[in-house]
Order: sequence, then structure tokens, then C-alpha cells
Amino acid sequence: MILGEGYVHGGDIYSRRITLDFSANVNPLGTPEAVKEAIRASAERIDIYPDPYCAPLRERLAELNGVEAGEILCGNGAAELIYQFAAALKPENALLPVPSFADYEAALTAAGCSPRYYPLLRSEGFAVTERILKAIDDDTDLLMLCSPNNPTGRVIKRPLLLRILERCWETGTWLFLDECFLELTDEEKAFSLVSSLRPGDRVILLRAFTKAYGMAGARLGYAISRQPGMLSAMCRGVQAWNVSTPAQAAGLAALDCPAWPERARRLIRAEKQYLTEELMALGISVLPGDANYLMLSGVPGLCDALLAKGILIRDCRNYRGLGEGDCRIAVRAHEENLRLIAAIREVWHG
Repeated sequence: MILGEGYVHGGDIYSRRITLDFSANVNPLGTPEAVKEAIRASAERIDIYPDPYCAPLRERLAELNGVEAGEILCGNGAAELIYQFAAALKPENALLPVPSFADYEAALTAAGCSPRYYPLLRSEGFAVTERILKAIDDDTDLLMLCSPNNPTGRVIKRPLLLRILERCWETGTWLFLDECFLELTDEEKAFSLVSSLRPGDRVILLRAFTKAYGMAGARLGYAISRQPGMLSAMCRGVQAWNVSTPAQAAGLAALDCPAWPERARRLIRAEKQYLTEELMALGISVLPGDANYLMLSGVPGLCDALLAKGILIRDCRNYRGLGEGDCRIAVRAHEENLRLIAAIREVWHG
């Protein structure tokens, strides 16, 4: 990436003067104190290389997910694992529903693949429906999905996910399912595929500590697959010691804070309702979603108007299938949400 170019995500509070960041969908409670303390304590071991295998962390993750440690791969954030997987698989025909997270397309392109786009329909609330089953055929090497999807916040419900899994098995298609936001949605376990994976399934599940534990700066993600050979291939495409000692320590500490995501879910549930009601009262269209963020439409110029007041929201014009007037806001703590609504009221109906 050339300095100052190519960044297409939220959270860029460094190049502008930002007082409120609603562009990054991180736990509104922030980071557990135990995680911060673990990072501070890890400084005592900063003079030695980190564990290249993340062994204790993988053991804990395997236990929690009901798989073997050899079926877990840790990475320097979820984004690194997306690129690792695309580089290891090198698909020729990848099916990519849009709009969705930009790094899927970027990783496929870097691996020499020009994806086949599957447009999600605005008239259907950008939901993945049963129509996608017909798009998965014998020529489809890979299907990449995100549940809940980014930026729409829509989950793929378990019955349809199971049908997609079966269809991929029938066609020999790899299924890449990004579950990074599941821990901050209601009934998150009901929508995860992890308990339905069979040995040999061509499936990669992507998870991260970023959202649920407020660890965006620590960079820690992991992949689950019942095909260890794929995880080994992914390992061969990345440098050694890619997960730092502080990140590994933070991950272990986070797993000792299982109530943290649940506390956040309760807050998000209440605050999402507040934001939705206030925005709709202002005449702004809000997409009903299941995640810790909301997609808005029909608000051209809102991003720039808020930016002028030091408030950063996610402009979604660069998502394939979206355009001017589409944006995304994170659900934050109530005081921050009050300030956002007051600012929107001022610039939108001034």
C-alpha cells in the first residue's frame, strides 16, 4: 500500500481530526481490563520470539469450539487469514455476494482470481436468500460469505446455512464463512456453523477477537477448518512469528472474560433500538440488521457533513453494489449515541 492510498476501511482516525468514531464496529464497552493487563505483563517477555504455533491459545480455542487444536489457525487479525486462504486455494471461479467486506475481493484479486459477483438485492434488504443455491454449481471453486454481513448487518439463518453447506458439499465447492461479528449479535451460537462441520468438509470459518473484545489494535484472528491440510497450506504462505506475544497473551486473557460479549450484547440491543427510532424519526432509512452496526440509505452528503464536525461514520460508496447516500454507523455507548443523533439532527434538518 502506498502511503495515504488504498485504505478502504473504517477506523481511520489518524489522517483527520476525529472526536467521535462511528466507522469501526468494535465492542462499545471497549477492552476488558484483564486483557489490557495481560498485554502490559507480556512486555516482560518482549525480548524473546513469540510462540510460532500459538499453542496454548489454539488449545483453548479448540476446547471452546469443540474441535482439535490442529483444526485451528491463528493469524495477525482476520484480514491476514483471508489473504492466506485465497493464496493457498488459488480458486479459478469464486462466487462473491455483494455488497460485502472489501478484503474478500482484494484477496481473490491478489491470488489471480476474478470473482463472479452475486448481487444482493436492495428490495430484499440485501439478505442472502435461497436463490443463492442455484448460483453454486459444479464450476464454483469457492463461495465467500459473511454472517452477519458487512455492511448490511444481515445474518444468514441456520437452516439456509445448512442448505448452503450441503450444496457446497455436492458441488465440491469451498465455503469461506466469516463469523467475526457473531459474538455481538443476539443468539450468536444459533447462527454459527462450527457445530455442524464434519471431518473433511471444505469449509473455513473465520473469527476474530477484534470486535467482541475491543482488540482492534492487537490484531488477532483465527480460522477453524476440519481440513487441516488447508490450514497447513495457509501456514506455508505466511512469515513465522506473525502473531505477537502481546496478541497471544491478550487472546488468552479475553477467553477468561466470557461475560464481556454478553454485557455488550445487552447494551447493543438497547442502543440499536434507540438509534433506529431516532434516525427513522428524522426520516432516515435504516436497514433492519442483526449486528452491532446499522446501515443507512438515502442520506447523500451526511458523511461529509458529520466529518466536518469531527464525527467519522463509514461511507459505503466504495462497496460494490452501494452508492451515494449509503453509509454505516456503529452502535456505541449511550452518551456517544446521543451526541451522534444531535449532530445528525443539526446537519440533516438544521
